[in-house]
Amino acid sequence: MTLTHKALGVHLLTATGSVFAMLSMLAAVENQWSLMFLWLVVAFFVDGIDGPLARKYDVKKNAPVYDGVLLDLIIDYLTYVFVPAYALFKHPELLPGWAGWFAILVITFTSALYFADTRMKTKDYSFSGFPGCWNMFVLVVFAVKPDYWVILALVALLSVSMFLPIKFVHPTRTARWRKVTLPMAILWTVFAGWAAWVDFHPQSWAHYGLVITSIYLVAAGALQQIIYGKEG
Repeated sequence: MTLTHKALGVHLLTATGSVFAMLSMLAAVENQWSLMFLWLVVAFFVDGIDGPLARKYDVKKNAPVYDGVLLDLIIDYLTYVFVPAYALFKHPELLPGWAGWFAILVITFTSALYFADTRMKTKDYSFSGFPGCWNMFVLVVFAVKPDYWVILALVALLSVSMFLPIKFVHPTRTARWRKVTLPMAILWTVFAGWAAWVDFHPQSWAHYGLVITSIYLVAAGALQQIIYGKEG
């Protein structure tokens, strides 16, 4: 298999995310929340491996007919933003009434702006501002089921933080602390799949793992700024 074929294969792998997005959306329409999140976890896993493969096979050089960055952004918007926002809106117990409308409109609007922001990445390949990982946020909300006002406050806070100069680490590209960050991201994926598999059973140990790994992934970038400075 030539490098061109391998590079094209990476694009095809990335494109499968659109299929997983549709499958998760269909599950959400039928209120099959666990199945919806299982498909989103699969999409999250694919998103985690296609980037390193794209760099390994240099898709820009060996398969330039497709724009891998654009393809990735389209699918990320579907799987990270659109489907989870819909789930948060539709679930009858989380944000009923006006709060659900507020959440779905704010999440989709701010995320569209963020995904088109040319300043999204920092020099160390971290994200500048909350990177619109609403799939992760909503999954944790489904698992932990915090108070109504807590969910609403976090939606508002994370939406604003998209446009603040706060770093959020990229699990594979941010070199600093990668030996910790990458295992944390892998563990988050495992705990997420586990939680969805047991239908978010309230006594599942997966919920503790989700909370611990989520706190690290959210806070690591800001901690690096505090310790090493804004350019560190």
